[in-house]
Amino acid sequence: SSGINAEWPLRPGERIVLACGGLAVNCLDDVKPEQLGHAGLFYEHVLGDDKYSFIEECATPQSVSILINGPNKHTLTQIKDAVRDGLRAVKNAVEDQTVVAGAGAFEIAVYQALQEYKNEVRGKQRLGVQAFADAMLIIPKCLAQNGGHDAQECLVKLLQEYKGLTRPVGLDLVSGEAMFPGEAGIWDNYCVKKQLLNSCTVISSNLLIVDEVMRAGMSSLKG
Repeated sequence: SSGINAEWPLRPGERIVLACGGLAVNCLDDVKPEQLGHAGLFYEHVLGDDKYSFIEECATPQSVSILINGPNKHTLTQIKDAVRDGLRAVKNAVEDQTVVAGAGAFEIAVYQALQEYKNEVRGKQRLGVQAFADAMLIIPKCLAQNGGHDAQECLVKLLQEYKGLTRPVGLDLVSGEAMFPGEAGIWDNYCVKKQLLNSCTVISSNLLIVDEVMRAGMSSLKG
């Protein structure tokens, strides 16, 4: 929202130019005012055994640095992963220009849609549709278990609450009750859910192919 673009990795000189504005020059003899950047505060600070330079109060920053401090390497790794995941989630939302309801609401909606579509299918393909629909409930089940709730009870509540509604219903991990993710500000990336659906279909098809190959091999050995 502030017009800040994160680029990594960049050399320190390139990052300073992006943060402060201005242009990088090789010589100070012919520097012009329009080539200069702006920073309200510059200082050096020692953290542990390392000395860091801080540039703050930039006019139009296009690059930022995040300083992470922790008691041990494991904690630092976890914090870095959390920050990276958060930045990527924001990046995906900006690029997709859309989001989908989180808290398991997307999976519940897909399950209900597949149940309706199953009535239009004939033959053993109905079993495949049902299996795909049941697989979509893994996410709400995991959310319920992680929240310390009974998975089956939570699923029943979500499915009952979703019937007759025109907006998605998700799981409240605190109470174990149904809730509206949009009102709570819980969203998932569209590209992640799209990739999930594509990947699970491809993986399932590959597993079925492997199963057919193994079955054919066993039949040839018996013969």
